Amino acid sequence: MRFIHTADWQLGMTRHFLDGEAQPRFSQARLDAVGTIGQLAVDEGCEFVIASGDVFESNQIDRQVLTRALDAMAATPEVTFYLLPGNHDPLNAASIFRSNTFRERRPPNVVVLEDSVPIQVAEGVELVAAPWMSRRPLQDLVDQACAAAAPSAALRIMVGHGALDSRSPDAMDPALISLQRLEVRIQSGDIHYVALGDRHSTTDEGTTGRVWYSGAPEPTDYREEDTGNVLVVDLEPGQIEVAPRSVGRWCFRQHPSHLTSDADIDSLEQWLDALDDKQRAVIKLSLVGSLSLCQKQRLDRLLDHFADLLAALETWERRSDLVVVPDDAEISTLGLSGFASDALGDLRELAQSPDPAEAVRAQNATALLHRLVNSAS
Repeated sequence: MRFIHTADWQLGMTRHFLDGEAQPRFSQARLDAVGTIGQLAVDEGCEFVIASGDVFESNQIDRQVLTRALDAMAATPEVTFYLLPGNHDPLNAASIFRSNTFRERRPPNVVVLEDSVPIQVAEGVELVAAPWMSRRPLQDLVDQACAAAAPSAALRIMVGHGALDSRSPDAMDPALISLQRLEVRIQSGDIHYVALGDRHSTTDEGTTGRVWYSGAPEPTDYREEDTGNVLVVDLEPGQIEVAPRSVGRWCFRQHPSHLTSDADIDSLEQWLDALDDKQRAVIKLSLVGSLSLCQKQRLDRLLDHFADLLAALETWERRSDLVVVPDDAEISTLGLSGFASDALGDLRELAQSPDPAEAVRAQNATALLHRLVNSAS
């Protein structure tokens, strides 16, 4: 049998660095991904879709997001969507899954995995789920669900959400999922596939080839290594095949740029210009080097231009060290005298300060002074 494993839709997510109309486009892309997943399931002959937690960004999302999400799943009625509550949308008293809107608008092909009782999803195939009932569980929910399930001859898919103990630096976290216990259960034939959510990068965990994070269908952060995917899983007795399918349209990229000349600025411009689908690209630049005042002005104009084209353009402050050093020719062309000349001299001296923050402020002030004088002339 074949099904789709996905997770971490986080519908209703907002990003602080998305301004103006970029945020609505980002939100719409996440809703569009739901429809894409449903259609992919139809095209691939999948019997159902498993969403392993964090379907929604929180339990307090806008009603419009919820109704549009349900409508997107209803568009493929032949595909059943099994939704697991995760840490963002736990099944507590305020759960979005228990809201009046969800209950009234939920289409027949949407099923919430509310407990760990095995659910038959096809002949000889069962789901065992580990829903989050609160934001801070005090035990390994996946292990607890596995232990509570009575033995069965069916192929069993474990649906869970959270961090594996093999990846977490916090060994004392009681909610960590034990990878070793999962692999023991796989080897004994108690479970046959583990569909996990929480990690946004598509990842094959352990040694069995049967424990997977699907990753998020749309990226959310620069640190995600392989995102924008869902997994198409073929599961049969004694064999399994897991194949990632790309569905995401947005990208998050970090780019280091060493700038000491006009040619370096040319290279940065060429890199930015070559980006595909700029309206869906979020870029963070690390700018290091030394530029003259004129070169810094050119860089500023360049960044302003691409900030208008891209969904977001950020400077990675912690990894940027760009020094602005006016040359003598630039200083002489300013033609300053009196107080303004004295201020420029002070700024040039402060630009060499051992205090990095003070030096950057002085360099920026010098560049601003240069720009103001030139604009006035």
